[in-house]
Amino acid sequence: MRKRKFTEINVVPFIDIVLVLLVIVLATATFIVKKELPVDLPKAGSSLDLPKKSITITIDSNGTFFYQKKRVTLEELKSKLSLLNPKKDLITIDADQKSQFQKFVAVVDILKSKGFQKISITTVK
Repeated sequence: MRKRKFTEINVVPFIDIVLVLLVIVLATATFIVKKELPVDLPKAGSSLDLPKKSITITIDSNGTFFYQKKRVTLEELKSKLSLLNPKKDLITIDADQKSQFQKFVAVVDILKSKGFQKISITTVK
């Protein structure tokens, strides 16, 4: 019996295994979707890093209010803010630059009438 030299490798089984593993990974992987509200923030010359724990109020370009990424009316926003501690809680306002300025002023008026002292406005540097 004559022996042949081993000069080539059949790569088809290897490609099949790689494709099966790729399908398994794609089928079982969970994709993380970053759920943020699309707000076009205004620009500012100065910036300050805020502590991680803050209450976020967002005003989108249509003038819709969001409290911690949940849609609320102005009256609901007032009631939620009345449950907070005005001297300790930090309020961050994310207002779209295309939103009506009156909506922003309404939120600031509510915060000031409730006695909030720690208010920040998110901008893009």
